[in-house]
Amino acid sequence: MRTKNVLLLFLLAGLLVFTACSDSDSTGPTKVEKIVDAIEEVRLELEATLGHVVPSINIYIQSSDDTYFASAAATEDDKLTSDTFFRFASNTKNFTSTAILNMYEDGWLDIYDNIIDTIPVFDIPYVPDTAAWEIPYKDEITIEQLLQHSAGVYDVDNDVVPNCGGVPFVEFMYTQDPAHQFTSEELVEQVTINNLSYFAPGTDYHYSNTGFTILSEIIARVYTARMGVDKTYADYLEDYIVGSSSAVPLNINFPYLADDTDLPFPLSTGIIYYEPGVDPIVYDESNMSAHVAEGNGYSNFEDMNQFIRTLMLGQNVLQPETIELMQTDVSAANAGYGLGCIHATNLGYGHNGCIRGYLSLMVYDPDYDVSLIALLPMVDQTTYDNFVTSFYGMYEASWKAREVLGYPGTPETRMNLDESMKY
Repeated sequence: MRTKNVLLLFLLAGLLVFTACSDSDSTGPTKVEKIVDAIEEVRLELEATLGHVVPSINIYIQSSDDTYFASAAATEDDKLTSDTFFRFASNTKNFTSTAILNMYEDGWLDIYDNIIDTIPVFDIPYVPDTAAWEIPYKDEITIEQLLQHSAGVYDVDNDVVPNCGGVPFVEFMYTQDPAHQFTSEELVEQVTINNLSYFAPGTDYHYSNTGFTILSEIIARVYTARMGVDKTYADYLEDYIVGSSSAVPLNINFPYLADDTDLPFPLSTGIIYYEPGVDPIVYDESNMSAHVAEGNGYSNFEDMNQFIRTLMLGQNVLQPETIELMQTDVSAANAGYGLGCIHATNLGYGHNGCIRGYLSLMVYDPDYDVSLIALLPMVDQTTYDNFVTSFYGMYEASWKAREVLGYPGTPETRMNLDESMKY
């Protein structure tokens, strides 16, 4: 995810916009209208707290009975539809986990292996045996720990790196050249040359985008070894997870080239407030090459819902026992994060994300057979409290939408989101 995004614009008093994929109520307000009313209250509360416009809050829900899409927006122009494309940030980590676990099911790798071990059947290590990849504790880190964020790998995307002007390496490089083509080796090398680590593997939890960068390299190397020709992370996801030959083909994309910056139409822009009283920055085109496997994905509400719903129901690429492993194989330091998979009270399993002005959530609740996709296309980073307020706003809207449909909503105890609010 990313800690630099949070909420958006304000406008006329309360223009509500709504659409429905289906809604059978014929007397009184429809369920979709009720959902819009509920999430509009959250949107207006956010505007009042943050002191500026929040352009929209958008919720897509599917139950065993029906499907609903609701967009509570400040203006008609801010209204989104269920086929609107947006960058879903760290929700990408759940796709990466799915890819790793699919390789695990096929015997192509073992998640309990150390990253210095060799790929099954091949005399090729999971990660390069080169100087750039000599990160601290390299011979102790397992694939499982990378998926759990328990490997201690330093995050050069979210945290300050030496000789980078007091900012993370990725941010520093973007300021030098917004079109810079990042590579996994370049990102990992910053960990190596600065000898950076949070802790010894398996002893704690710390969210790390760079840990998932390493997983992207593992996926590419394993697929390349198996195919005998050069393959990328994106190739594997296209061929096995979301593409036309996958179990459930979907319009979900993972750009990795610096010049692959556009979103298809219809699209939602993302907005970030960086300083109080200063107009926000609007994002749509973005160089995502620094975020492969940890935050580079984009899609729309419909296809994201199809992915998380079919995956968690065992109707996609993974077997039920592997899905259970994804959900429950947690580290001792964080019982709420499995293998690239969060668990949120009264929402279910999946992930969240924050990047370039987009806050999003992708979850499936097996207790009630309810999947949900949420998008708040704005981030307020003027203060840390405002960022947290924005993040909680997206969750609160999700809970309120569930309550309208008769499912458990806002928990009695406020969730601790601090360690999942990285992008």
